[in-house]
Amino acid sequence: MCLFYITRLLNVAGGDLVQYSTRFRYVNYRCYVGNCHYFFVTLPIIEKFTEMNDYREVRITPIPCDEIVTDLLADALCGIGYESFVPDNEGVTAYIKNELFSQQNLSDVLDVFPLPGITFSFTESFVEGRDWNIEWEKNYFQPIVVDNRCVIHSSFHHDFPECEYDIVIDPKMAFGTGHHSTTSLIIRQLLQRDLTGKAVTDMGTGTGILAILAAMRGASPVTAIEIDPMAQVNAVENVALNGHPEINVLLGDASLLPAAPKADLFLANINRNIIMGDMAAYAAAMKSGATLLLSGFYTEDVDLLMPQAESLGFRKIGVTSDKNWACLELELS
Repeated sequence: MCLFYITRLLNVAGGDLVQYSTRFRYVNYRCYVGNCHYFFVTLPIIEKFTEMNDYREVRITPIPCDEIVTDLLADALCGIGYESFVPDNEGVTAYIKNELFSQQNLSDVLDVFPLPGITFSFTESFVEGRDWNIEWEKNYFQPIVVDNRCVIHSSFHHDFPECEYDIVIDPKMAFGTGHHSTTSLIIRQLLQRDLTGKAVTDMGTGTGILAILAAMRGASPVTAIEIDPMAQVNAVENVALNGHPEINVLLGDASLLPAAPKADLFLANINRNIIMGDMAAYAAAMKSGATLLLSGFYTEDVDLLMPQAESLGFRKIGVTSDKNWACLELELS
C-alpha cells in the first residue's frame, strides 16, 4: 500500500496522490480529487541525511482543530519553506531551516487560511543542528511486537525482543512497518492461519512486510505487487534482508493479476476506492473458496464495500478492527 497513507477525505472522495518535493526526512505529496488540490501529506524516508542544519520548531494551535485543518495548514506552510510536519489532535508542530524562518511570513499564511472561523496561536523555538538521520531512527521508527509472536524492526535496531517471527524492514518511502493499524490487523490474521503450501498474493505490498510474513509462515508461491517504482525496489530489498528470494515482487497494478498464480489467500491493504475499483480483478485472481483480506479503510466503510463484494460472489466471514480501522475477511464461493 505504498504512498496510500491517506486521510479520510481522500478515502471518501477518491483521488490521486502526487509527489512534488522531497525535503528534510520526508517526501511531500499533494492529494487531488478531480482537478482540485485538497490537502497535503508527508511520508517519512529512511535515507542517510547528513546535513547539520539549524532549524526553527514552530508549534501552531488552531481553534477549532481537526484533521482537515492540520492537513491544509501543513500544505500552506510548505509553500513558505517548511519541511516537516507532526500533526496531532491539537495542532501541528512544523520545522523550517532557521535562516528561512519569518514570523511575518507565518502570520501572512495564517491570515489567509482557506477555512473560515479558525483562530491561530503559535510559539517557536530554535533547534540546533544535529545528525537528523540518527534522531529520526531513535524517535520515529521503533521496533514493534504483534501478539507476542512477531517482532518488526529495522536493520539499525539492536535492542528488540526475541519472537517466533523476526522481520527486518527498512521502509524508505514505502508504507508498512506494522505500526499502522491496517498493517497490524492483517499481520494478526496471518499469524492465526495455516499458510503452509498456500498461494498468497499481496496487492499493494509496500515494504513487502505481509508477503514476507506469509512466506515465513510457509506460504508458496507468494506474489507481491506494488505500483510505485521506489517502493517496489524497497520491497525487493526487504525480501532479500529476510532471506526469502522466492517471493516474486512485481512492479505494476491489478492488470498483472491474470499472469499470477491463483491465490488461496489474497491480501489488499490499500484504500477503499482502489479496492472497489479492483475487486473484480481480485476475484478473478483467486481460487474458489479462497479468502480475501481487505484493509486500508474505516469500519463504517465495510457496508459500502459489501454490495460489490456480494455481487462478485464473496460472502462476509468477519471484521476485525483497531482504532476504527477495519480488516474485512471475505470468502469467494
